[in-house]
Amino acid sequence: MNEQSVNEEKRSKIPHTYAIIFIIIILATVASYFVPAGQFDRVEVDGKTLVVAGSYETIESNPVSFFDMFKAIPQGMSKGATIIFYIFLVGGAFGIIRETGTIEAGINKVVRKLERREKLLIPFTMFVFSIAGATTGMSEESIIFVPIGIAIARAIGYDAITGTAMISLGAASGFIGGMMNPFTVGVAQSMAELQLFSGIGFRFVVYIFILALAIFYVMRYAAKVKKDPTKSIVYELELKAKQQKEQQDPNTLPVFNIRHALVLLIIVGGLGLNMYGVFKWEWYLTELTASFIIIGFAAGIIGGLRINKMFDSFVDGMKLVAFGALIVGFARAILVVLENGLIIDTMINSLAALIGSLPGTLNAVGMFFVQVVTNFFIPSGSGQAATTMPIMVPLADLLGIERQVAVLAFQYGDGVTNSIIPTSAALMGYLAVAGIPYDRWVKFVWKLIAGWLVITTIALIVAVMIGVK
Repeated sequence: MNEQSVNEEKRSKIPHTYAIIFIIIILATVASYFVPAGQFDRVEVDGKTLVVAGSYETIESNPVSFFDMFKAIPQGMSKGATIIFYIFLVGGAFGIIRETGTIEAGINKVVRKLERREKLLIPFTMFVFSIAGATTGMSEESIIFVPIGIAIARAIGYDAITGTAMISLGAASGFIGGMMNPFTVGVAQSMAELQLFSGIGFRFVVYIFILALAIFYVMRYAAKVKKDPTKSIVYELELKAKQQKEQQDPNTLPVFNIRHALVLLIIVGGLGLNMYGVFKWEWYLTELTASFIIIGFAAGIIGGLRINKMFDSFVDGMKLVAFGALIVGFARAILVVLENGLIIDTMINSLAALIGSLPGTLNAVGMFFVQVVTNFFIPSGSGQAATTMPIMVPLADLLGIERQVAVLAFQYGDGVTNSIIPTSAALMGYLAVAGIPYDRWVKFVWKLIAGWLVITTIALIVAVMIGVK
C-alpha cells in the first residue's frame, strides 16, 4: 500500500466535516429540549448590534421540532447567501487566474532563479508563498509546487521534508497572518460587522514573527541535513529516491512570459484597488466580489484564454471552493437552530461566565483555544467562521473585548494547527504528493507549531492590552 493510500485510509476514519456539522445540528436540536431558554437585550450602536451586559433572563422554552431541524439547513443557506456567493465568485475569478498559468510560471521562475543560491532559496520561496497565503488564502493550491520544491531541495543537498516545508509552511505563514485573506478574515470580519481587512497593521506585525520563525526553523533543519544527510527525518525515503532517481523535472511548469507579466500586473493592481476601496470608499462584500470578477475576466483576456475556456475555468474555480462555500450555509443552520430554540444566549452567557473567570487579558486566549479545538473538527476556515463567530462576537461584547480581537482569536485558532492536524485536506495532500509519512511530518513540525501557538497567544494578549480595532 502506498503512502497516499495510507493517508486516505487514515482520513476515512475521521468523520466528514459536513457529518460533524450535521451532528452538531442534531445536538443543538436536542439541547433545545433541555437547555433553559434565555435572551439578552440588544441595542444598535454605530451600525453594530451589541449585547447589553447583565440583561440576560430566562424565558419560556421553544424546542425545535424534527422537521424544523431540517428546515434550518436551507434557512442557513439563505442567511449566509452573501458570504456564500462571495466565496463562489471570488473562487471563480481565481480559477481564471490559475488557468492563465501566471501563478505557476511566476513562482517557477523565482524558485529556479534561486536554485543555486542556497542561502536565499528557502527564505525567498517561503516569503513568496506566504504572500499568496495572506492575500488569496492559498493552501491546497500550493500542492502542485511540492514536487518541484522537493526536486530543487534534493538537488542542493536537502531532503523531501525541506522541499515540502518551504512550500507548505510558507503558504501557512501567510494564511495565519491573513492580512487580506478573503476566505477567513474577510468572512469573519463581515460576520463581526467590522470594516473588511481592518486591523491590517497589527496582523502584519504578527505575520512577520510567524514567517520569521518558520524560515529560521526550516533553514536550521535544512542546514543540519546538508551537513549530515543521516539526520534527515526521512533518511530512508531519501535513500530510496536516490536509488530510483525519482526527481520531478522543474521544466514541467510553464515558462514566464509577457502575458504572465501583464496578468500579474492586473492582479497586483486589482488587490491594491480593493484595499483602497475598502478603506476609502467603504467597499464591502458586494463591491469586492464585483472587483474580483473584473480582475478575473481581465486576467483571462490578457492571458489569452478563449471565452469558453475562461468560463470553464470560472466554473472550475467555483467547484474548488464549493466545499468551503456551502459549508458556510450548512454551519449557519446551527445558528438557526440555536436561535429558534432560544438557547444561543444561554450558551453565550455560560461561555462568558467560564471564560470571564480568567484574568482579563486571558479572556481572548480562552477564546483562541476554543477555536484551536474547533479547528480539528471543522478545518474549513469559512465553515469555522460561520460556526463560531455568531457566538464569539456577542461573547466578546460581554467580556468587554474588541470584536477585532475575537476575529484574531478565530483567525489564529483556525490557521496555526492546519499544518499538523490530520483533518487538514491541504496537509494530507502535501504529504501524499511528497510521500512523507504523517508521523514523520509531526516529528518535524511540532516544535514550530508550539512556537506559533506561543507567538499568537502573546499577540492576543497584546491585542487586548492595546485594544486593537
